[in-house]
Amino acid sequence: MKSATKKLTTEIAETLSGKIAAVSAGSKKIKKSIEKAAAKLAKKVAKFEKETEKKKAKDAKNAEKKLKSKDKDKKGSKKEKAAKVAALVAAASSKAAVAAPAKPAPVKATPVKPAASRGTSRPAAKPAGVTEQTVVETPAQ
Repeated sequence: MKSATKKLTTEIAETLSGKIAAVSAGSKKIKKSIEKAAAKLAKKVAKFEKETEKKKAKDAKNAEKKLKSKDKDKKGSKKEKAAKVAALVAAASSKAAVAAPAKPAPVKATPVKPAASRGTSRPAAKPAGVTEQTVVETPAQ
């Protein structure tokens, strides 16, 4: 019986060692494939980070350009306005003063119309020089 158990134990040991070797080989393969995937992912992440960094730098450059152009426009527009004003002042001062007309233009007098009466409740206004005389009638006897 010792030989049968010995034989059985060696068989079990061999199968177990074979299975362990297969599992470890499989795990090594899995480990290698995981490492490859991680390396690919790391490359992609590095590429994405570089692209993002480039994009940020480009955006910052564009923002600086916009600020510079705005500053130049403001300075340029102020200079242009000052030059225009100076040119207008120079043009105005170089022109001869406009001569006054020889004859004054005749002024048309508009006739004054009396205001329309609104009713008989108010007496009409009389000129200042005329005084009103009252007539008193006495009864006849």
